[in-house]
Amino acid sequence: MVAFVGDRKDSIFQAVSQMYTDVASCPSRQFHFPTGRPACLFVGYPKEQLDAIPETAVESFAGVGYPFSVGAIKNGDRVLDIGSGSGTDVLIASAFVGPRGKVYGLDMTDAMLSKARANAEKMGTPHVEFVKGNAEKIPLPDASVDIVTSNGVLNLVPDKPKAFSEIFRVLRPGGRIQIADIVLGKPIKAESRNNPQLWAECIVGAVLEEEYLELFRAAGFKDAKVIGELDYFSKSPEADTREVAAKYGAKTVVIKGSKPS
Repeated sequence: MVAFVGDRKDSIFQAVSQMYTDVASCPSRQFHFPTGRPACLFVGYPKEQLDAIPETAVESFAGVGYPFSVGAIKNGDRVLDIGSGSGTDVLIASAFVGPRGKVYGLDMTDAMLSKARANAEKMGTPHVEFVKGNAEKIPLPDASVDIVTSNGVLNLVPDKPKAFSEIFRVLRPGGRIQIADIVLGKPIKAESRNNPQLWAECIVGAVLEEEYLELFRAAGFKDAKVIGELDYFSKSPEADTREVAAKYGAKTVVIKGSKPS
């Protein structure tokens, strides 16, 4: 199981934060993974959902799938988006929950938080709140949300068992998950996992698909299952990234599940 501590964990967080600071600040720059509106359309977002939110949210999108395909969110729900970035999924979720609901966006990158807050203000969504933090220590009370959503983030977390335990903790009994993330078909070499910069590139921090599902089971979820998958890195603009992803069978999966009630 992948779980780093101390200085190495801090280095991973710093590398990830720098990468997504660049995505927030320089959305027109080419990255090794798909970004922006073309990435949204590729992974499955309907055009009308993108048109309903500010373009400044869409331009810094760096997710890997379409977690809303799970259909978990209902009117009036309280939702937490882990790794909310520029706010794309938070703002889409805010329309699903309506004014009676609440959506929290959790992110550790100051540039993304600033951009997301500005996007929420543009859209006029008083039931949206962005908070700083990371998945290993979620700053919300126990059993405080109905839904946890996340898009391409948990593969970047050094201590995955802790993060999955935190997701279980903040969900109310009967609460649901909708997760899009990167998993592997073959294990990554240890020396690659020890490189913080490579973690920020969305492949070496990922784990095998069955191991990913086992993280949910170990945290307490009983029915987590994959409902869709996508060859995400086929759209990478860099040949080296496409080659590495193919070598390790890296792909997107969309997962649904619930906390026992």
